[in-house]
Amino acid sequence: MQYVSMKTFDIRRNLATEQYLMNSDKLNLPVMLFYIEDRCVIVGRNQNTIEEVDQKYCRDNNIMITRRLSGGGAMYQDLGNLCFSFIVDAKSQDFGDFKKMVAPIVNALHEIGATGAMVTGRNDIIIDGKKFSGNAMYTRKGKTFSHGTLMLDVDTSEVAKALTVPPDKIESKGIKSVRSRVTNLRPYLAPEYQNITTEEFRDLLICKILNVENIDAAKSNEYLLSAKDERAIDEIEEKYYSNWDWVFGKSPKFTIKRRKHFTGGTVDVRILVEKGRIESIKFYGDFFGTNNVSELENELIGCLFDKDILIRKMKYGNLEKFFQGIPEQDIIDLIVK
Repeated sequence: MQYVSMKTFDIRRNLATEQYLMNSDKLNLPVMLFYIEDRCVIVGRNQNTIEEVDQKYCRDNNIMITRRLSGGGAMYQDLGNLCFSFIVDAKSQDFGDFKKMVAPIVNALHEIGATGAMVTGRNDIIIDGKKFSGNAMYTRKGKTFSHGTLMLDVDTSEVAKALTVPPDKIESKGIKSVRSRVTNLRPYLAPEYQNITTEEFRDLLICKILNVENIDAAKSNEYLLSAKDERAIDEIEEKYYSNWDWVFGKSPKFTIKRRKHFTGGTVDVRILVEKGRIESIKFYGDFFGTNNVSELENELIGCLFDKDILIRKMKYGNLEKFFQGIPEQDIIDLIVK
């Protein structure tokens, strides 16, 4: 298995590199990527950044904000966090099967002392009932990538400060704060790894996954970015991850706002209805789907805001591909109740 160990601590650059490598044919699948970033918040593709992130706190504390291609919820990261990605042939991976995708990471963690690590819920890896890894998945042109976080030694006090979490999501999980749900991995590692740095943690996981003695022995599997690669990554970073419109977007005016938390994720729909027709519609949330939800939005624009018409339209659109794990009828009821 080839791997890429990114050199920059800039989340925008790292996400652009990840996107470039997913679309590239230079690497033989499967591929794993590792990156570390300075303080930042990354929101999911379908989230409303303005409502999910405390922008003033992030601005005042030099916390970078960007958006990723995949779904899921917002995450705070710093230099105590390690990100990993796997890029695989979409035919070899059922979309949403995080347990299978992250198995190499979980197995490696078991080897270095974190024997209680396990995949739970939709997309989390936990230990002692607390989350240390959130994961998201994205598929395009026959490839799927799954990326996740590993909180080795993150400043957890910053999580609640940087993220503005909607009350309905907190209440639905029976918790009082974001901070109470997360933990760092360091205390669970074997004694010989208690003082490990994030970079050493990354190299150790690479060695365990590739079954080699040290990182030098793994170098033959490492892909190094070329100057041509870097130029292409520049373009992606500018187009997406450093682009205000991509990161924040413009929240549409709306006459209807409905939000509900389901087992498969939170869905927040905003609809502008004028003269009985849908003039604009936007779905926000931390849900996953194989297809971009903008396809559904475009399909519904111009429709009469009539229950029967909308039900026919949405059923024709096969809602499962936009809202995986959420029953079709639940989405319909949210919109046209």
